[in-house]
Amino acid sequence: MEFDENASIDTSQVEDLRGSGGGGGIGGRVLLGGGGLGVVGVLIYFLLSQLGGTAVLPSGSGFDDVGSGQQLGSDSLQQKCRTGADANANQDCRAVAYINSIQNYWTDAFARSGRTYQVTRTDFFSGGVQTRCGNATSAAGPFYCPADRKVYIDLSFFTELRTRFGAQGGQFVEAYVLAHEYGHHVQNLLGTSDRVRTRSGANSDSVRLELQADCYAGVWAAHATSTPTSSGQPLITKITQDDINRALDAAARIGDDYIQSEIGGGRIDTTQFTHGSSAQRQKWFTTGIQSGDPARCDTFGARDLG
Repeated sequence: MEFDENASIDTSQVEDLRGSGGGGGIGGRVLLGGGGLGVVGVLIYFLLSQLGGTAVLPSGSGFDDVGSGQQLGSDSLQQKCRTGADANANQDCRAVAYINSIQNYWTDAFARSGRTYQVTRTDFFSGGVQTRCGNATSAAGPFYCPADRKVYIDLSFFTELRTRFGAQGGQFVEAYVLAHEYGHHVQNLLGTSDRVRTRSGANSDSVRLELQADCYAGVWAAHATSTPTSSGQPLITKITQDDINRALDAAARIGDDYIQSEIGGGRIDTTQFTHGSSAQRQKWFTTGIQSGDPARCDTFGARDLG
């Protein structure tokens, strides 16, 4: 995967809270799905008030500039993340570039359908964070909060995917995770999130919402190399089949069945599914990337989720 070295990066779409102390000492209430582990796209908005318990992922981010207790901020990102060349060289800048590309695609897609996409921010945090949905720890995994319309991610999650979940990892895995979370923002803007009534089970609304977000991630990926920034140049110039394979591998590692059996060490209980099986997550991401059409992501209308 490569970025256009001359394309500009917009750091205003990210706030860096790492080392700020904003999450320290909080007692979060989060859904810990799949054998007690937070996974991508937990619907904290609906479940913060229902389940207790907190946990913190191992310290140490897969991203490069944050030491223990080190103060960072958005100004630091602005100074070091200016172009695609910075994204090719620096992991923090790469995350910002993904976010730019994802939001540029959805801005254009909404405009083509006569709607207005509302650009929102991602907050990078470490350990814990306070949101309008409540407090959360890194154990929740990356998540989207509908109440403040922001994406939150402890970037150490990408290390956790490799070391604990056994994923191959890679740059495009990071893109897949962020695109999935912005898929939830799209759902919130379209009112799809309001359709969630059943919150667990193989055919639940929660599973359908998560699989649709996977599909939306695939749709963005299908258009990533042709989506321009404000400078008129696409940020991403190349996505390889290996990139896609690694994203599919990650999708399999965060399926409910894999987490229950391989990470949680228990039996597979479909009544507790909240995100979909490994095969389903791979299927709907593939549907998105092969079709490039958000209309093909109608998981709520699908009789067979795969």
